[in-house]
Amino acid sequence: MSNIIFILVLIISIFEVIYKTLKKKKLLFAISVLASILTAKAQENDGITLTVIIENILNNHRHILSALHYEESFLKSDGLIMNREKAEKGKLTLIFENVQPGEYAVSVLHDANENQRMDFEANGMSIENYAMSNNPMLMGPPKFDDVKFTVGTDDIESILRF
Repeated sequence: MSNIIFILVLIISIFEVIYKTLKKKKLLFAISVLASILTAKAQENDGITLTVIIENILNNHRHILSALHYEESFLKSDGLIMNREKAEKGKLTLIFENVQPGEYAVSVLHDANENQRMDFEANGMSIENYAMSNNPMLMGPPKFDDVKFTVGTDDIESILRF
Protein backbone atom coordinates (compact mmCIF):
# COMPACT_ATOMS: atom_id res chain seq x y z
CA MET A 1 0.00 0.00 0.00
CA SER A 2 2.87 2.40 0.77
CA ASN A 3 4.20 1.81 -2.77
CA ILE A 4 0.87 2.94 -4.21
CA ILE A 5 0.88 6.11 -2.09
CA PHE A 6 4.45 6.86 -3.16
CA ILE A 7 3.52 6.39 -6.82
CA LEU A 8 0.47 8.66 -6.46
CA VAL A 9 2.55 11.43 -4.82
CA LEU A 10 5.13 11.08 -7.58
CA ILE A 11 2.42 11.28 -10.25
CA ILE A 12 0.93 14.42 -8.71
CA SER A 13 4.36 16.05 -8.63
CA ILE A 14 4.96 15.17 -12.26
CA PHE A 15 1.56 16.58 -13.25
CA GLU A 16 2.33 19.86 -11.47
CA VAL A 17 5.56 20.26 -13.43
CA ILE A 18 3.90 19.29 -16.71
CA TYR A 19 0.97 21.62 -16.13
CA LYS A 20 3.25 24.56 -15.48
CA THR A 21 5.32 23.96 -18.59
CA LEU A 22 2.98 22.50 -21.18
CA LYS A 23 -0.26 23.46 -22.82
CA LYS A 24 -3.52 21.93 -21.64
CA LYS A 25 -3.81 19.49 -24.60
CA LYS A 26 -0.38 18.08 -23.95
CA LEU A 27 -1.26 17.67 -20.28
CA LEU A 28 -4.34 15.62 -21.14
CA PHE A 29 -2.26 13.44 -23.45
CA ALA A 30 0.38 12.96 -20.74
CA ILE A 31 -2.33 12.04 -18.21
CA SER A 32 -3.85 9.44 -20.54
CA VAL A 33 -0.45 7.88 -21.31
CA LEU A 34 0.47 7.73 -17.62
CA ALA A 35 -2.92 6.24 -16.72
CA SER A 36 -2.44 3.55 -19.38
CA ILE A 37 1.00 2.67 -18.03
CA LEU A 38 -0.25 2.48 -14.45
CA THR A 39 -3.23 0.34 -15.44
CA ALA A 40 -1.01 -2.08 -17.33
CA LYS A 41 1.41 -2.29 -14.40
CA ALA A 42 -1.42 -2.87 -11.91
CA GLN A 43 -2.82 -5.70 -14.07
CA GLU A 44 0.58 -7.40 -14.14
CA ASN A 45 0.54 -7.70 -10.35
CA ASP A 46 -3.07 -8.77 -9.87
CA GLY A 47 -3.76 -12.28 -8.68
CA ILE A 48 -1.59 -15.34 -8.33
CA THR A 49 -0.16 -17.92 -10.72
CA LEU A 50 -1.79 -21.33 -10.66
CA THR A 51 0.42 -24.08 -12.07
CA VAL A 52 -1.33 -27.36 -12.90
CA ILE A 53 0.82 -30.37 -13.69
CA ILE A 54 -1.00 -33.21 -15.43
CA GLU A 55 0.72 -36.55 -14.97
CA ASN A 56 0.26 -39.85 -16.81
CA ILE A 57 -0.82 -38.57 -20.23
CA LEU A 58 -0.93 -41.79 -22.21
CA ASN A 59 -0.11 -40.50 -25.71
CA ASN A 60 0.63 -37.54 -27.99
CA HIS A 61 -2.73 -37.70 -29.76
CA ARG A 62 -4.78 -34.54 -30.21
CA HIS A 63 -5.17 -31.96 -27.42
CA ILE A 64 -5.59 -31.43 -23.70
CA LEU A 65 -8.43 -29.04 -22.82
CA SER A 66 -8.46 -27.36 -19.43
CA ALA A 67 -10.57 -24.78 -17.68
CA LEU A 68 -10.52 -22.82 -14.46
CA HIS A 69 -14.05 -22.60 -13.08
CA TYR A 70 -15.84 -20.72 -10.36
CA GLU A 71 -18.90 -22.38 -8.83
CA GLU A 72 -21.42 -20.80 -11.20
CA SER A 73 -19.69 -22.13 -14.33
CA PHE A 74 -18.59 -25.55 -13.07
CA LEU A 75 -19.97 -28.29 -15.37
CA LYS A 76 -22.41 -25.75 -16.83
CA SER A 77 -20.48 -23.48 -19.19
CA ASP A 78 -17.05 -22.39 -20.37
CA GLY A 79 -14.56 -21.70 -17.63
CA LEU A 80 -13.23 -18.37 -16.50
CA ILE A 81 -9.87 -19.19 -18.13
CA MET A 82 -9.56 -21.91 -20.76
CA ASN A 83 -6.50 -23.58 -22.34
CA ARG A 84 -5.95 -25.91 -25.29
CA GLU A 85 -2.52 -27.56 -25.43
CA LYS A 86 -1.01 -30.22 -27.67
CA ALA A 87 -1.04 -33.55 -25.83
CA GLU A 88 2.40 -34.78 -24.82
CA LYS A 89 2.92 -38.32 -23.54
CA GLY A 90 3.94 -38.23 -19.90
CA LYS A 91 3.51 -34.86 -18.26
CA LEU A 92 2.10 -31.46 -19.24
CA THR A 93 2.28 -28.20 -17.29
CA LEU A 94 -0.51 -25.62 -17.57
CA ILE A 95 -0.28 -22.05 -16.28
CA PHE A 96 -3.23 -19.89 -15.23
CA GLU A 97 -2.09 -16.28 -14.68
CA ASN A 98 -3.57 -13.50 -12.54
CA VAL A 99 -6.06 -15.70 -10.67
CA GLN A 100 -7.88 -13.57 -8.10
CA PRO A 101 -8.58 -14.73 -4.53
CA GLY A 102 -11.65 -16.97 -4.28
CA GLU A 103 -12.81 -20.56 -4.70
CA TYR A 104 -12.15 -22.36 -7.98
CA ALA A 105 -12.03 -25.79 -9.62
CA VAL A 106 -9.90 -27.05 -12.51
CA SER A 107 -11.18 -29.51 -15.11
CA VAL A 108 -8.93 -31.23 -17.66
CA LEU A 109 -9.90 -33.42 -20.63
CA HIS A 110 -7.78 -35.36 -23.14
CA ASP A 111 -9.96 -34.63 -26.18
CA ALA A 112 -9.16 -37.75 -28.22
CA ASN A 113 -11.52 -36.97 -31.08
CA GLU A 114 -11.19 -33.16 -31.21
CA ASN A 115 -14.90 -32.45 -30.68
CA GLN A 116 -14.27 -30.02 -27.78
CA ARG A 117 -16.39 -31.97 -25.28
CA MET A 118 -16.36 -35.08 -23.11
CA ASP A 119 -17.80 -38.22 -24.69
CA PHE A 120 -19.55 -40.99 -22.78
CA GLU A 121 -20.33 -44.71 -23.06
CA ALA A 122 -23.99 -45.77 -23.03
CA ASN A 123 -23.64 -46.51 -19.30
CA GLY A 124 -22.52 -42.92 -18.58
CA MET A 125 -18.80 -43.61 -18.13
CA SER A 126 -16.38 -41.24 -19.83
CA ILE A 127 -14.65 -42.51 -22.97
CA GLU A 128 -11.85 -39.95 -22.72
CA ASN A 129 -9.37 -39.41 -19.91
CA TYR A 130 -10.15 -36.52 -17.60
CA ALA A 131 -9.10 -35.06 -14.26
CA MET A 132 -10.46 -32.58 -11.73
CA SER A 133 -8.75 -30.54 -9.04
CA ASN A 134 -8.24 -32.48 -5.78
CA ASN A 135 -8.21 -35.74 -7.83
CA PRO A 136 -11.51 -37.01 -6.39
CA MET A 137 -12.42 -40.68 -6.75
CA LEU A 138 -16.14 -40.43 -7.33
CA MET A 139 -18.90 -42.45 -8.90
CA GLY A 140 -20.75 -39.99 -11.11
CA PRO A 141 -20.17 -36.33 -11.87
CA PRO A 142 -18.25 -34.36 -9.24
CA LYS A 143 -19.85 -31.60 -7.23
CA PHE A 144 -18.06 -28.26 -6.97
CA ASP A 145 -17.47 -28.86 -3.23
CA ASP A 146 -15.54 -32.06 -4.10
CA VAL A 147 -13.08 -30.32 -6.41
CA LYS A 148 -12.86 -26.72 -5.18
CA PHE A 149 -9.73 -25.11 -3.80
CA THR A 150 -9.14 -21.68 -2.32
CA VAL A 151 -6.87 -19.08 -3.91
CA GLY A 152 -5.34 -16.59 -1.52
CA THR A 153 -2.24 -14.46 -2.02
CA ASP A 154 0.37 -17.18 -2.69
CA ASP A 155 1.02 -18.97 -5.98
CA ILE A 156 -0.33 -22.54 -6.15
CA GLU A 157 0.98 -25.71 -7.78
CA SER A 158 -1.38 -28.66 -8.22
CA ILE A 159 -0.77 -32.15 -9.61
CA LEU A 160 -3.64 -33.88 -11.42
CA ARG A 161 -3.79 -37.48 -12.68
CA PHE A 162 -6.00 -38.88 -15.42
